[in-house]
Amino acid sequence: MPRTFSSGRIRAALGAAVVAALSVTLLGQPANAAPSSVTAAPSSATAAAAPAVAWSACRDGFQCATVQAPLDYDNPSGATIGISVIRLPAGDAKHRIGSLMINPGGPGGSGVDIVRGVAKVLPLELRGRFDIVGFDPRGTNRSTPLRCFATFEESFSVLPPFAYPDLPAEERTQRAADDKLAAACARHGGAILDHMSTADVARDMDLLRAAFGDQKLNYLGFSYGSALGQYYANMFPSRVRSLVIDGVLDPIAWTTGRGQEARTTPFGSRLGSAEGSQATLTEFFRLCDAAGPDCALSGNASGRFAALGERLRGHPAPLTDPYSGETFEMTYQDLIATTLGALYAPFIWPDLAFMLADLEAQLSPAALGQRLAVIRSGLGLAPKAQEEYPNFVESFPGVACSDSVNPRSFEAWQSAADRAEARYGRFGRLWNWSASVCRTWPTTAGQDRYLGPWTARTASTVLVVGNYFDPATPYQGAVTASRLLPNSRLLSYAGWGHTAFFSAGSFCVDNYVTRYLVSNRVPPAGTVCQPDGSPFEPLSVAARSDAAAGPALHAGAIPTAVRRALHAD
Repeated sequence: MPRTFSSGRIRAALGAAVVAALSVTLLGQPANAAPSSVTAAPSSATAAAAPAVAWSACRDGFQCATVQAPLDYDNPSGATIGISVIRLPAGDAKHRIGSLMINPGGPGGSGVDIVRGVAKVLPLELRGRFDIVGFDPRGTNRSTPLRCFATFEESFSVLPPFAYPDLPAEERTQRAADDKLAAACARHGGAILDHMSTADVARDMDLLRAAFGDQKLNYLGFSYGSALGQYYANMFPSRVRSLVIDGVLDPIAWTTGRGQEARTTPFGSRLGSAEGSQATLTEFFRLCDAAGPDCALSGNASGRFAALGERLRGHPAPLTDPYSGETFEMTYQDLIATTLGALYAPFIWPDLAFMLADLEAQLSPAALGQRLAVIRSGLGLAPKAQEEYPNFVESFPGVACSDSVNPRSFEAWQSAADRAEARYGRFGRLWNWSASVCRTWPTTAGQDRYLGPWTARTASTVLVVGNYFDPATPYQGAVTASRLLPNSRLLSYAGWGHTAFFSAGSFCVDNYVTRYLVSNRVPPAGTVCQPDGSPFEPLSVAARSDAAAGPALHAGAIPTAVRRALHAD
């Protein structure tokens, strides 16, 4: 039976905005059930044959299937896993170009859910010329999943009761929680645990491309999906027709880091997300003060926020969840995690300002809870029916820890957290601890990952989209990726929020990306799309409404540590 989360779990929007792991629930019920385990391959399996796809109707014009893929591509005729896929067939079959695969981020975001949620509202040119296709990456959601516990409640119980550790005692609690999760996956994760790297997901994409009858790949990847796109571009460069990466991760920082970073700095700090978050918050303050009465926190917004943070550090604020009536406390960490989540979506910045002003005024717990409920609803995180065991606790580290080389010393993580806070301020610790379970994640010689190089020349030009004020994937990641890929073009958006295409409400960005996917025509070199107005301007309300699908589209991109704001009481 589906289940609904209580407020105690969701913590209102405390980190919440960010608990994107529930992307499985944001956009509808399951399209098809997840295979429960790895299965033996039929004796006729061959390395070269593309698998057959048995599409079946799964309501509202969509078609769904489960495609068999090798568990281990080094043994393609061995055991297989199921990859859950969905498509909306092209509206103009006569002028169909092929399939357009979409990945919403994560790692762990559901491509099945995102396609069901957004395929029909994509630009008409894309809906007409492409089959819009999504798939759940191996180990996640409805594809053969990594599950390390008997129930979802059990998996959730290992998470610490805070968004991220701020004090030494909390760091020790984090360490114990990470060790418990890693040990459970080592004992119960099964064969899929060793085969969840992004390199294997890229191989699955190539298998799906062939199964769909496409000679070359068309791809649109957001956030972590930008890493997946870069893996494919470098592993299969001759098979790229059109490939868009938006909200771009630096692939070197994601995997090995530079110099000695693999031994000293977790990848959550290497990516520079804390710097991007701080820069975006600074823009929030600037635009808020410029908006005057249209922003509830205007008038030294930065100073007011800092004072609020210091007050919450010693005296958490009581809040009442309007859905359940439960009362709980909002801590300093909750403030930072909630703020980060709201920074992902500029259309909700006015509500963030109201929430901060309400906290500053020390309103009643019920009033504060109502304000947080507004933010939660705007980000698509109101309580919803949920499948029995969404595996977001395991799926994020299952991929991220397979891909990245990180310090194994707990003291190295502590030192890196101190450095990150000293250098980047409020968000340094949050991002540093975002995947601290990688310190002790079980690894074996069976894992087949790709660590570069990232400089392959693709058959067609790759379009790299970067946002000046992206709080999760800073603009520098797009610049780095465009410099690494010799046949690429950088499209910049001088605006705010996480990713740009379809979520920023920018006609300029949307037009260039759509034209590229259809015709392979790239924007002129040096193109920068300007935002229309400010998120605090009354005239931007319509644009905010148009952009409302954005956070759901990229919800899976938020790190595990921030998801921990969703904790059991």
